Amino acid sequence: MSQRQNKLFSNGKYLIGSVVLLLVAAVCLAFSFTGTDDFEIARREILIRKVGHELLLQSGDSVSRVLPVNKISDHEFQVSFEREFGFLPDSLVNTTLSLLGKDAGVPDYVVNVLNCGTQKVAYGYAISNKEKETIVSCKGRRLPKACYVISIQFKDALISAKSGYLLGSLPILAFIGLLFFRTAKPKKDVQVIHDVDLFQLGGILFDAKLRKLVMKELTVDLTATESRVLRIFAESPNLVIERNRIQKEIWEDEGVIVGRSLDMFISKLRKKLEMDERVKIVVVRGIGYRLEVG
Repeated sequence: MSQRQNKLFSNGKYLIGSVVLLLVAAVCLAFSFTGTDDFEIARREILIRKVGHELLLQSGDSVSRVLPVNKISDHEFQVSFEREFGFLPDSLVNTTLSLLGKDAGVPDYVVNVLNCGTQKVAYGYAISNKEKETIVSCKGRRLPKACYVISIQFKDALISAKSGYLLGSLPILAFIGLLFFRTAKPKKDVQVIHDVDLFQLGGILFDAKLRKLVMKELTVDLTATESRVLRIFAESPNLVIERNRIQKEIWEDEGVIVGRSLDMFISKLRKKLEMDERVKIVVVRGIGYRLEVG
């Protein structure tokens, strides 16, 4: 009789566990299929508008406007401009990589530069998390001055924040399953190392952690402040960095911002980067600086 009771209790325990698992899964699915995350879509539109802003600055236009982003669908956007302009494809590629590449939620995407009049593709490329699927060609050939529309199409529609409940519930489901079914397997230690402190600038390897510039057998040491300033440039090569931004990021925490301090450190960095003539910091008059990497 005792064994029969234990068996019934055991079966009841598994039944309760199954019901709880189904309930949790049902709740998560209900959240995941309700609506889209307007906040994430708005954030994506701001990033794409900033792509247009940076592209105009790099083409030498700091006056005309970037027109409102046209949302074709949840995963396709277009940005147009007030005036005609010409630009290097390198600038657009580097800008999208710098802005969209820092967003962990951005899937693979395709960028097409359309001619306003003909709607034909003047230039295009594809960026993928898989290096083999990234397609970037014809860099270095300047596009002539004309009316352009930048179209950015993402591989998948945005994953809404509510969908995150489903993903976030997986550990809960696994924990409940462990309690009731005890089928969990030993975890394997997986270590993924991303060295975010190393930057390749032309022929120079910049180690931000060790504060060193290395080119072949030549090594140049940097001060802590020089390394912090250069890191800002290294994270956005060939992009215009506003002077005020650098001053705030480097000196604002110290409570005092001295204008001449930045000029002094820029001058020192220029001399230390002379080991590779393709790498130089140039002044963008009235705005800030740009680290040019040939």
